Amino acid sequence: MKILHISAECYPAAKAGGLGDVVGALPKYLNNAGVETAVIIPKHRTKWLNAQSCREIMQGSVRLGMNYMPYTIEECLNDSLGFKLYVVSCPQFFDRTGIYTDENGTGFRDDVERWLTFQQAVIHWIMGLKTQPKVLHCHDHHTGLIPFMIKFCPEYKSLAQIPTVFTIHNGQYQGMFSWQMGQLMPFYDAEASGMLEWKGAINPMASAIKCCWRFTTVSKGYMEELRNDSGGLEWLMDNERPKSIGILNGIDNQVWDPSTDPMVGFQLQEDVAEFKNENKKIICERFGLRSDLPLITFIGRIVAEKGADLMPEVIGQFLSRGGAASFAILGTGDPSVSDAFARMAFRFNGTFGVSLEYNETLSHQLYAGSDFLMMPSRVEPCGLNQMYAQRYGTVPIVRSVGGLRDTVVDFATSSEGSGIRFSAFSADDFSFAIVRAMRLYWDEPQKFSALRQYITTIDNSWEKSTNDYVNIYSQLAVLKIKENS
Repeated sequence: MKILHISAECYPAAKAGGLGDVVGALPKYLNNAGVETAVIIPKHRTKWLNAQSCREIMQGSVRLGMNYMPYTIEECLNDSLGFKLYVVSCPQFFDRTGIYTDENGTGFRDDVERWLTFQQAVIHWIMGLKTQPKVLHCHDHHTGLIPFMIKFCPEYKSLAQIPTVFTIHNGQYQGMFSWQMGQLMPFYDAEASGMLEWKGAINPMASAIKCCWRFTTVSKGYMEELRNDSGGLEWLMDNERPKSIGILNGIDNQVWDPSTDPMVGFQLQEDVAEFKNENKKIICERFGLRSDLPLITFIGRIVAEKGADLMPEVIGQFLSRGGAASFAILGTGDPSVSDAFARMAFRFNGTFGVSLEYNETLSHQLYAGSDFLMMPSRVEPCGLNQMYAQRYGTVPIVRSVGGLRDTVVDFATSSEGSGIRFSAFSADDFSFAIVRAMRLYWDEPQKFSALRQYITTIDNSWEKSTNDYVNIYSQLAVLKIKENS
């Protein structure tokens, strides 16, 4: 392989959010572009991975302080992904009901051990390959110590000349842990401790930014935001500006194709209106909602980062005042907000429905049958849901933040409008955006129909972004030659 993507998630093998979608799509499009690419993730206990046939290709163990943790590297024998997928099998750390949390939504207490084991197992495997990757592409803090390890750990320095790319999918989760747990790290050059440290702790994300050859974020807008607000990394983000670039994520048009999607009840033929109406009927029957009203949905993690805490107040007030719309919520997360949604489903029976689960099939059906999609995010590095929505003719209602600002143009400001935007993170601004959506739906049906038709033609595919990554890899190849000459 030329490029190895190292990640905690990869769709369809294991997905908790947008990271999984990206790592499951970008390598496929890189291979299509002629850049041989593979992926390695932990062997999580997921339905998809459990159903795969895998071939063991390596056994080893990782030192964690005074103990050694055994692992195996396996190749998934599945040729339908568009790339080779490898997994690190370590049942003690990854054979669990969730990728990051247990069934109650509680984070695992041994995350430091989990991700140190995974990263070192990957490095051990790479060291033993006859032909090593040309670039290591690391994703988020779970892989953030790899650039440091291959530079400053004597055991791994044979890989020091392999260029590393680090992509920040969410800068709020940095993987910090105390120096008291530093003894779990592999042995490293004492003078290199500053490359691990940030504000008195070991910070994998900060270390990756310092040690990698290039780092990227998942949209240009998010890169700018991180330089002003990144959980304490603002100075570092700005200081390392010369090796940074924001590249907007794309979507996998083969997976997200309304004309062939096997997960929707009625596939798109030629008539977008018919496609939407038929799929809306399916959703309304599923949730017990009125099909004669516009349908507004939310799909994703029910957490503050996504603005979920605004929704009970905003939706509750809208429906209490007799607002003419139905709402459907799909996701898991904050128990207090989830409980509020459950109470609303009882109170507003017929106009509010909720399904507190992760359900990939139902999400596709919601994109296909909804009229509007809500994304009132506090933070949104890129966002893929708004792109899925556009592809399926669902008008996104988004806050102007991160990648949402980069991908959604307000319909009232441009002939190429692609959604509805609001600026302030407040119930008032969010509420007014919903009012604007209702005015568009009820008072200007022709304009709404034209907008819905137009957004299905927007090209948000990975082809546009793949070239940017290919350019980075090519630049690093040249830089490596210069450093070796």
